Amino acid sequence: MRVCGLMSGTSFDGIDAAVADIELEGDELGLTCVGELGAPYDDHLRAEIEAALPPAQTTMEAVCRLDTRIGQAFAELAAQAIRRYGGVELIVSHGQTVFHAAENGTLQLGQPAWIAERTGLPVVADLRARDVAAGGQGAPLVSLLDTLLLEGRRGRPAALNLGGIANLTVPPIAFDVGPANALLDAATRHFTGRPYDEDGRLAAAGTVDDALLQRLLADPYYAREAPKTTGKEHFHAAYVAYTGSAEDTLATLTALTARTVADAARRHAVTEVIASGGGVRNPTLMHAIEAQLGTISLHTSDALGLPAQAKEAYAFAVLGFLTHRNAQATIATATGARHASVLGSITPGSGSRAAPRVMRLG
Repeated sequence: MRVCGLMSGTSFDGIDAAVADIELEGDELGLTCVGELGAPYDDHLRAEIEAALPPAQTTMEAVCRLDTRIGQAFAELAAQAIRRYGGVELIVSHGQTVFHAAENGTLQLGQPAWIAERTGLPVVADLRARDVAAGGQGAPLVSLLDTLLLEGRRGRPAALNLGGIANLTVPPIAFDVGPANALLDAATRHFTGRPYDEDGRLAAAGTVDDALLQRLLADPYYAREAPKTTGKEHFHAAYVAYTGSAEDTLATLTALTARTVADAARRHAVTEVIASGGGVRNPTLMHAIEAQLGTISLHTSDALGLPAQAKEAYAFAVLGFLTHRNAQATIATATGARHASVLGSITPGSGSRAAPRVMRLG
């Protein structure tokens, strides 16, 4: 089956689409990467999303408007993917996370009806809620793909995803490490108005503020045991007091991600890290992580045949495909759930039967 996975992460900079041919024979999953494409959110929509995220206050009208506009943006990219790659039979949409706290639930916006209406294809969406209902953290859901990707590698390999939040899969567990692009992008917007620090240039020109770094490392989140999850409810734009220069602040936040990732890897006796996500495009961040890892080797998932910048979109394509097959798509030890679950809800595509015209009461 050819499946299109759609993903927008906690960085809320845009949408990624990944098209894959997926098959399931017994307990063996076949995945062939067909192609990827992406589209940034327009400036107005990005600003609306940011204005609605915690700790900001919002209204139900704004939430409804975002649900529609994000759904329409996802529908447009899905249509582009279909035109480019053809043959798509199923669409899987992660949507845009606007709130995630397992004890209170999780909310991803991007109404799938807009995608189904635009493409005529069935859409699997709302993939995190079932794991939360089963007592899990609802994240990181990429742990299934990570576990399959790492199978058979020597030592104790781990998969690292550098999105807005950094998460680590060390089979059979997985967890959110802490902030990655979330704080870096927020600081860049604060100082420059630009959405991100291209190639980590500002960070590379700065000096780590050791006092600030130690204050940030003292956050109790890092000492919590896995499974655990976090997001912009905690690591939001106001998390850091911007008292230093742009360069020094970004250098310090880069060091924070590198240090917390390396500490987590050592804590779990990791011997190799396979990285993916938007953060792999930031050479300053990657060099900082590599330096902190020391003797632990660092590669990207490209070396294993899975495009690093689109891994999450491919992961959600797999999860939605498994939903379509009524197959479990979570690892309970990775999310802390009581059991593995079939994820998501399905919005039908076109080709339905006509409504009945006559009713018979029995």
